[in-house]
Amino acid sequence: MAEMLKAAGLGEQLNSFSGGTGEDQFASFHRQALADKMVQSGGIGLAEHFFRSMMEQQNDT
Repeated sequence: MAEMLKAAGLGEQLNSFSGGTGEDQFASFHRQALADKMVQSGGIGLAEHFFRSMMEQQNDT
């Protein structure tokens, strides 16, 4: 989940109010904490979607 958040750009600021190197160093901790909370609350529902899609593909063959 943390990698998905990173790919989505969470924690990146490309403006004049950016925290620079310090912000970059701690952004991964923030993303991981958010990801942990998201998983604890049930995730975002992708696993069920992927499972159903794989089952449909298996049944089509």
